[in-house]
Amino acid sequence: MVVITLQRNKCIGCNYCVELAPGQFQMSKKDGKSVLMHSIEKKGFFTLKSHDDSIFNNAEEAKKACPVKIIEVKQR
Repeated sequence: MVVITLQRNKCIGCNYCVELAPGQFQMSKKDGKSVLMHSIEKKGFFTLKSHDDSIFNNAEEAKKACPVKIIEVKQR
């Protein structure tokens, strides 16, 4: 299982996550910040749990590229 967490309120809209993991992230047309698709929001943290392990590498690259370090990726 792959768990991706995004702290969206700190997003600066650089778009790196979308470029590196377009299957998980997209940019909001409303505020220009990243959206973790199919995620659940709790206290400002957006979390996606997926049984598709193939998304791990792209999500990990997005995490590394994020200049404000607001993406967390874990594989269980």
